[in-house]
Amino acid sequence: MKREDLTEKILDIKRQKNLTWRQITDEIGGISPVLIVGALLGQMKLVKPLAAKAAKLFGLTEEEEKMLNEVPYRGMPMPPTDPLIYRFFEMVMVNGPAWKALIEEEFGDGIMSAIDFDIDIERLPNPKGDRVKMTMSGKFLPYKYYGNEQGIPDYGFKETT
Repeated sequence: MKREDLTEKILDIKRQKNLTWRQITDEIGGISPVLIVGALLGQMKLVKPLAAKAAKLFGLTEEEEKMLNEVPYRGMPMPPTDPLIYRFFEMVMVNGPAWKALIEEEFGDGIMSAIDFDIDIERLPNPKGDRVKMTMSGKFLPYKYYGNEQGIPDYGFKETT
């Protein structure tokens, strides 16, 4: 069985049992709902105790449970073709240079981690149509200036002088 086949099996069982993602993530618990759903869709891994809970919930085999605990091959072809996912791509393409400039001005030369990272998704009621609120928080990782000489900083943190 391939990981894509397991994802399809999980989605089939989700439909058959008429489960919502909220019910599933409440049942499995232990980490962010985004990470649980990501794992069930094949983009993340579940630690062994959570893989066992998922396997029980979906009636998976021992081999399938182990597959949920394996590090997956992450990502998708670019640009994405799903309209909602494409909008995220579009946000980065349009706003990315400004986000980069603002982050670098505040923190220095580096990146925001997508590994040491938190994300929350909320619904905000609005009379003109409910809004999606996403809050992202990632650790700042400064670039290391390897081969630096004395007096040159080791890392690209914001310089104060």
